[in-house]
Amino acid sequence: MARQRPGGSSRGVRVGEQVHHELAELVRGELKDPRVGMVTITGVELTPDYAYATVYFSVLPDDETTVAETLAGLRRAAGFLRSQLGRRVRIHTTPELRFVHDRSTERGIAMSKLIDEANRRHAEADDRRSAAEDGAIRKPPDAH
Repeated sequence: MARQRPGGSSRGVRVGEQVHHELAELVRGELKDPRVGMVTITGVELTPDYAYATVYFSVLPDDETTVAETLAGLRRAAGFLRSQLGRRVRIHTTPELRFVHDRSTERGIAMSKLIDEANRRHAEADDRRSAAEDGAIRKPPDAH
């Protein structure tokens, strides 16, 4: 999905989506660089004049070495990708491609872990509270 800027035109959104789609196809089917493995193009942001496209990508495995190698491979292939994009998408200016690692998946996993931890702690607190309440109910009253 192409990322939108506030106030972006519908034509700009359509062009961004087309660029996104074509780049995903090109990376998947045309790139032969061994550094570019399991890459997903997650979004494209175009400047209003279409001069530059920021291309967001994610990669598996999502470790520093793989990300660095993939980024190097994508940057090396940027000219080829741009030329192929110019043949596939008819716009007055074929954008210069800038690649950025998309960390949203990484952040999503971290958030999911935090939520799981909070839920676990909440459940443990509920269990302790229930056990304390059960103990208070089951205790025989003090006979004086």
